[in-house]
Amino acid sequence: MPASILIVEDEPAIAELVSLHCTHAGLAPQVVHAVLDARDIVDEKLPDLIVLDWMLPDKPGIDFARELRRDERTRDVPILMLTARAEEDDKVRGFETGVDDYLTKPFSTRELVARIKALLRRAAPETSDQVLSVGPLSLDPIAHRVTGHGKELKVGPTEFRLLRFLLARPDRVLTRQALLDGVWGDHVFIEERTVDVHVRRLRVALEPAGLDTMIETVRGGGYRLRKY
Repeated sequence: MPASILIVEDEPAIAELVSLHCTHAGLAPQVVHAVLDARDIVDEKLPDLIVLDWMLPDKPGIDFARELRRDERTRDVPILMLTARAEEDDKVRGFETGVDDYLTKPFSTRELVARIKALLRRAAPETSDQVLSVGPLSLDPIAHRVTGHGKELKVGPTEFRLLRFLLARPDRVLTRQALLDGVWGDHVFIEERTVDVHVRRLRVALEPAGLDTMIETVRGGGYRLRKY
């Protein structure tokens, strides 16, 4: 699934340009022209990254960024500020507010896309097209193939997404809620025990290669994919 990019930009030509290049880069852009519209989208479903203009018609983008950072639900969403405000004080203010990157207009579209991809890799390694491997267990997101000790394993689509999320965070204890938010989405209302069902299915899929024990249950915590 391509990473979702929310573009908050009131200049139609620039918004279209950014959206077009994001699409060509294999991303899924969505354009709005005001903070109020951006807030509606964020409230419905978190994007993977926000490209945010500073000067917007209804509210400064910097104020919106501050609101996002104060909210526990949105505080970790990467924000790239794309603005004509090029003074050093503006950049410092942007970073102090909590934006992750700052690019001034006019800008190179190649550099913009490269920065977006770098932020996505940093925030969510599972959104990368790179092969993820931990010991003898590998997942190829492009070929949609999972192998263990070189043997191809049959993994269902939900278990594939679950394994991809776990492989991107080896040795980290992930709560059921974190797995629900990361794999199913933060606005999908399903019970936490659903995670247990899919973890069991994933273990069954890894069993032919003897790798089912790589997924550990952490009492009172959740699950962890241990290094082999």
